[in-house]
Amino acid sequence: MLFALMAWDKEGALSVRMQNRPDHLTYLENSGLVRQAGPFIDNVGEPCGSLIILETDSIAAAQEWAKNDPYAKAGLFRDFKIIEWKRVIDA
Repeated sequence: MLFALMAWDKEGALSVRMQNRPDHLTYLENSGLVRQAGPFIDNVGEPCGSLIILETDSIAAAQEWAKNDPYAKAGLFRDFKIIEWKRVIDA
């Protein structure tokens, strides 16, 4: 099953994002669950959140993965949502 994790950064938390980025990217690469990932970009060109597509057996597994993301552990996000996602077009 595919799940979309959408997360929005706390206001003024760019330094938290950048400090934890190397660990976050390693986590994404090594988990074996990430199919697509990238930041949301604000109107001045800075990252302000994340979209991550995970492939897991359940939403509970996606939630567990999200809880252990270094960005989440660092308190970067003001809010996040996980919802089942269906791929329609595969580029």
